[in-house]
Order: sequence, then C-alpha cells, then structure tokens
Amino acid sequence: MIRFASTLLLLPILAGCMSTIGPTPGQYKLARAAMVDQIKAEPRDAYFVGRRYYKTDYKFWGFVRASGHPWSESKLVMMNENQKLAPDRAGTALGTDNNFEYRLHGRFSGETVYEPASNGFYPEFVLTGYDLISQTPPPIYREPGALNPERPIIPQPY
Repeated sequence: MIRFASTLLLLPILAGCMSTIGPTPGQYKLARAAMVDQIKAEPRDAYFVGRRYYKTDYKFWGFVRASGHPWSESKLVMMNENQKLAPDRAGTALGTDNNFEYRLHGRFSGETVYEPASNGFYPEFVLTGYDLISQTPPPIYREPGALNPERPIIPQPY
C-alpha cells in the first residue's frame, strides 16, 4: 500500500518529464493531411513509392505502395537486389536510411520470400533504381516506437 501511495505521489512529477521531442499532435495531424492530399494528386499506378522500415533482426526492406494509393494498401517487401543494391547497402551501413521515402524503379516479381526472424512470407520487389523523395517524410505508423530498430514490432501503415 505504501509503494502504491508513493507511486501516486510521483505521477505529477513524472508527467512533467515527458519528452517533447517530435511533432505535436497538431503538427502530426497537419502533416498527415498534407500527405493524404499529395498521394491523391499522384498519378495512379505510374510508379512505386517505398518507405524504408529497418529492424535490426529482420531482413525485409520496408513498405512499398503504388503511386496514388494510400499507405494502408502498401506491402512489406523483401528486396531483390540482383540488379541494383538498396540505398543503405549501396552505402556502408545498414539501416542508416530508416524511414526515408523513395521513388522506386522496379517491379513485383510475383514471388514470395520467407524471412525467418519474423517467420513471415513477403512479396519480392525487384529493384532497378531509386530516387530519394524525403529523409523526413510524414508519419505512417500509429504505434509509438514503430521506428525504433530494436523493437521487434511490425506495424501496419495507415
């Protein structure tokens, strides 16, 4: 009972220690609204947009959607790099482009690839090229900490 009471006394103090790093709820909402409008303005199915989703223990690449389609329709993919290395692998350190957004050149092969760490099967995307769109794109995940490479969660973009 004493431990519970002391915890209650600490709550106001701990609440004041909450981080203010990152967007405010208002900024978050505005960024999401602008992103939705931008996606609606894209030509439908003309190209692919990819969002790198790096996790330390997993080998999938990230989420890919067709232009003009929302992130909720994106697919988590395994990247076939036989023709072109993924951006972070072309550099020197894996995952340095976590959450970067790219215009991807390539195609879905129609194959699925097993990724043992997540025990999942993912569609294969054959990469032939890419262009960086943004290093700080608007958020597409609801889950707090979704972008933490050490957290073993696989969120669904919305």
